[in-house]
Amino acid sequence: MGFQRIRAHEQKLEEISKSWSDEKAEKFTLTKSLKCCDLHEIQECQLLDSINASREGGAYHTWTMKHPSALKMFDQMMCGAKKRRIAVFLDYDGTLSPIVDEPDRAFMSEAMRSAVRDVAEHFPTAIISGRCRDKVYEFVQLPDVYYAGSHGMDIMVPSQHPNNCGNSDMKLGNEEVLFQPAKEFLPKIDEIYKVLNERTMKIRGVLIENNKFCLSVHFRRVNEADWSILEEQVKNVLKGYPNFRLTWGRKVMEIRPCIKWDKGCALEYLLDTLGLGTDADVLPFYLGDDRTDEDAFKVLERRGQGFPIIVSSIPRDTKASFSLRDPAEVMLFLLRLAKWGRSYSARNAFGN
Repeated sequence: MGFQRIRAHEQKLEEISKSWSDEKAEKFTLTKSLKCCDLHEIQECQLLDSINASREGGAYHTWTMKHPSALKMFDQMMCGAKKRRIAVFLDYDGTLSPIVDEPDRAFMSEAMRSAVRDVAEHFPTAIISGRCRDKVYEFVQLPDVYYAGSHGMDIMVPSQHPNNCGNSDMKLGNEEVLFQPAKEFLPKIDEIYKVLNERTMKIRGVLIENNKFCLSVHFRRVNEADWSILEEQVKNVLKGYPNFRLTWGRKVMEIRPCIKWDKGCALEYLLDTLGLGTDADVLPFYLGDDRTDEDAFKVLERRGQGFPIIVSSIPRDTKASFSLRDPAEVMLFLLRLAKWGRSYSARNAFGN
């Protein structure tokens, strides 16, 4: 059974997710009134103190020998980045925000938002999430960022972006939707959502999230004794919808249309949209924490370009080359990347 295969893994993740404490968030909030450069310096010092204070277990230390810390390897990673076209791709839950029991409360901190904003000022930046695109945009609130929701089945770019290629399916105010490869499945997705809610209403704690082009069945708050019952109900519903498939994430089952499209496909589509799809000098960064991000890691591995970075506090099988422990380290990495971008731009401005 699916739940039996992931139970031990999810219990470990549950313990690790508590590492992002309210105390850290409060410390970051205190710096909001400072100037941008001072904010970065203070945040970096706070994060370094937090990270250095943490203790690595033996298994994790061994794992990082194969997947070294992107923080420790940052200078080496950037040695070959000069004169190359950097693009940054980010997952949301567990990467930019902590994993929480209530998905609607997976808020990113103002400090993290500032870090993403600074990165986007220097490099094309996209967020590729399993969430509904509108929900991710609501969380992030940055207009100059590319958004790919529903595992990349709903892609939007900033309308004023210089690389906006104008081949959009529809307009949404000042935003353009570039690609929605699963539009024909929308009526069935709404139908499945309704049936699932009816079939699982007696299972306490279950939350079914309609992400427009896919559905997420969250069981983080479901009693473990009811996991197999929930799995059986979901699979029974899907028997009537052969054009949909079931996949697994971190305490979530996801129902998607049976089309060849995932975060890896979205990554390649966005690179093409940016005019970087066939560029030998492109250097993509992809940061993600979940199984669905492995599809993007595989793309970078196959292309032989860029840096796939997994966000995980426990050892796990992955196609990523580098690692970060949690959103705290993600923020520090983004701050360093933005700082590198500012420094590189300044050197170019003076002809160095």
